[in-house]
This record gives sequence, C-alpha cells and structure tokens, in this order.
Amino acid sequence: MNILSNGKSHDLGDDMGMPMKTMLDEDQFDDPDGGLENEEFLPSADGKKPIRFTDFEGKTSFGMSVFNLGNAIMGSGILGLAYAMANTGVLLFLFLLTAVAALSSYSIHLLLKSSGIVGIRAYEQLGYRAFGTPGKMAAGIAITLQNIGAMSSYLYIVKSELPLVIQAFLKADPNSDLWYLNGNYLVIMVSASIILPLALMKQLGYLGYTSGFSLSCMVFFLSAVIYKKFQIPCPFEEFSANSTAAHLSLNVSSHGHEYNNGVVHEDEDAHCITRMFTINSQTAYTIPILAFAFVCHPEVLPIYTELRNPTKKRMQQVSNISIFVMYTMYFLAALFGYLTFKDNVEPELLHTYSRIDPYDTLILCVRVAVLTAVTLTCPHCVVPCT
Repeated sequence: MNILSNGKSHDLGDDMGMPMKTMLDEDQFDDPDGGLENEEFLPSADGKKPIRFTDFEGKTSFGMSVFNLGNAIMGSGILGLAYAMANTGVLLFLFLLTAVAALSSYSIHLLLKSSGIVGIRAYEQLGYRAFGTPGKMAAGIAITLQNIGAMSSYLYIVKSELPLVIQAFLKADPNSDLWYLNGNYLVIMVSASIILPLALMKQLGYLGYTSGFSLSCMVFFLSAVIYKKFQIPCPFEEFSANSTAAHLSLNVSSHGHEYNNGVVHEDEDAHCITRMFTINSQTAYTIPILAFAFVCHPEVLPIYTELRNPTKKRMQQVSNISIFVMYTMYFLAALFGYLTFKDNVEPELLHTYSRIDPYDTLILCVRVAVLTAVTLTCPHCVVPCT
C-alpha cells in the first residue's frame, strides 16, 4: 500500500494490473533462499541495512567458515575410531561412517531450509516459531547441555593427558606431588589463559585462524598414525619398565612364534588378522563414537549468520566440504590405527602407542598436538550458548 500526498492510499498491484499477492509470489521465486528470508535483507526506510544478529554479519570468508565448521566437527572422538573399526570390521565401519556423514549433511540441509522458511537464524527463535515459549526453552536447554557435555570431555582430556605429557618430557617421577603434574591445576590454567580469552570473542569469524591451526594439528596426528603403521610390527612388544633401552627388539622363531623375555606367545598372531566384518560384545559401544563423530549443528547457524554473501546454497557447500574433509580424515585415522594394532588397539589410540614406548618423541609431539586441537575447539562450544 502506498500513501499519497493527499493522505489516501491505493493498492500498488491495482495500478500495475497485477494482484499484490502475485507480485509477492514472483519475488519469492526470484530469491533462491525464499522471500521470507529475503525480507530481512531488504534495506530499511533510511536506506541502511538493519543489523539482525551481530555487527559481524557477512564478514567471514568461505574458507574461514570451512575451518570453523570443520573444527566444530573434529573432536576427541577421532582417538576412538580405530577401536570402533576393530569391533565392527573395515567394511561395516565404512558403511556406518558413511551413513552418519550422509545423515549429518541432510540434517544440516533441513536446518538451513527451516531457517530460510521463517527468515531467522537463531535456534531459540526457530523453537519459538515452531512451539512457542516451550520450544524456545527446549532449544536453548538442548544446545547448552550438548555444548557443556562436549566441552567437559575436552577439558577431561586436558586434565588427564597434559600431566602425562609434561611428565614424559621432563622424565619426572610419576609419584611426585609437583604442582605442574596436577591435572586440576593444569586444566584451570589452560581454561583461564587460552579458552576464556578466545571464548570472550563475540564472533566465530575471529576463531577461523585458531580453527585452521587446530585442524593442522589433527593433520599432523593423522600423518603420524600413517607413518607409525610402517614402523610398528604386529604383534608388538610392550615397553619394559625395567629395561634401559627405549625400544625392545622382537625375537621371532622360525615357526613365527614371538618370544618376549623368553616367554612364547603363540596366540598373538590371532590378534593380527584384518577383519572386514565382525560383531562382538563391544560393537554396541562403538555406535555412540560414530553417532557423535559429525556433531556440529549448534555452530551451523552462527557460522551461517557470519558468512559473507550468505545463502543456503553457499552454506550447504561449506557444510559439505567440512563433512567430506572430516570424513576422509576419520576413515584414514581409523584404518591405519587399526591396521597397526589390529585387535590389540585400545579405546584411546594414543594409549596404545604408549604401551610400546611412552617416551617416543614423535608420539609425545602428537599428544601435544591433540591437546592443542581439543583446547582450541572448546571456544566453539561456548559461542552458541551466549
């Protein structure tokens, strides 16, 4: 409706010989993201684009968005994927991992589609539009609990792993009561000095650089796992605390039996068989590891909000690239970790390497890289809750 100078109004569609509803419908078809979402991008009366969510909207590049979402996907679960493959088999693991990745990509598609229909990109507002106040509260509580749980798992890894790494580098007595070997003190120091300053940043776009560094740490982890596959025989001989050598040699008889300190282990070869498909009592425990491998949905809409030239198609491309890269890294880490230890792999892959040599420099560097990666992932768990 337009207001004339005489104060009267007339229908714009009537002047053009076209109903107003038809014009609106054509505008929606012109906008690939839907007319309702496009309304929020229209300039205001003074010609300025209104700020809808944050003052950082539309300034994060495509590459930084991929880094942020990839870092949100990548978590500590990668350390347990080799164990999951050992209890499902290579083919069943590949099928399950592919299914979870496809479901995650499709769920992100539905999330972007629903946000485009209602024209908003905030989870609480989506919940409010669908179910009113209970939906808004449910969305907020679900996001908060999910991110608190994820961040707690990351901090637990810092608390348990960082003292062991420091102890190994300094060759300190594990029974000493030194303060820098106390996990409680270390997790507080890491949280206050690294996680808190990064979490205080108002936009995820600023975390793109730390996300890129975090992903590079996980690439280093993957490279070390592949390298160690060709360095460690199966079956492996465990590190002896009473031995002065860092590495113990394997003595194998002409019959293929392993001798470890004079003791023959004839059944070790049974644990070095590559299984394509297997189901055992531990298979059920691998399902949660795979189910949460691609969880990144609380960060999708904040990243979408800050994406430069934001459209559903562009954000879906960010999601697909991130999921595909993480899918490749997950499978390679699980495959080479499993092929290295076969049935002897532990739920935490790095602990298995420590059984061979806890003072291996490469593995210690890998543990530092993993600690760095999970520490830099924690701020991503805080932003959706703010």
